[in-house]
Amino acid sequence: MTDRSSALAILERYYTAFNAGDHEGMLACLTDDIAHDINQGERESGKAAFRAFLGRMERAYRERLADIVLMADERGERGAAEFVVHGTYLVADEGLPPAHGQGYVLPAGAFFSFRDGLISRVSVYYNLADWIAQVSEPAEAA
Repeated sequence: MTDRSSALAILERYYTAFNAGDHEGMLACLTDDIAHDINQGERESGKAAFRAFLGRMERAYRERLADIVLMADERGERGAAEFVVHGTYLVADEGLPPAHGQGYVLPAGAFFSFRDGLISRVSVYYNLADWIAQVSEPAEAA
């Protein structure tokens, strides 16, 4: 059982670890059977799949989250986060436009479920068409 303050505390640790690039710190916030709903993609399950996802993200993107607002229900069963992603597209990701260091700023959000004081589900959402438009614009002349 998780209460509201515990849910908010685990979300705070999770996003602090994210902004520090601390993958192990993020993974420590998750249940072993974490359900991860990737934006406009498939659900992946388990810490091994989440670790692999973080590796792919680290290779292709450098991101920092700002203006993070955390929310949780009174029983600490579900939560949400709203934030702004400030990123750089480093290496082309499969099925996406070519990368050459394009910057982007993108509002995003995530929904969570909690179990035994840990995050048991994370579902992340952002406007993929907006992101593609931002990284597809011609590079400015130097």
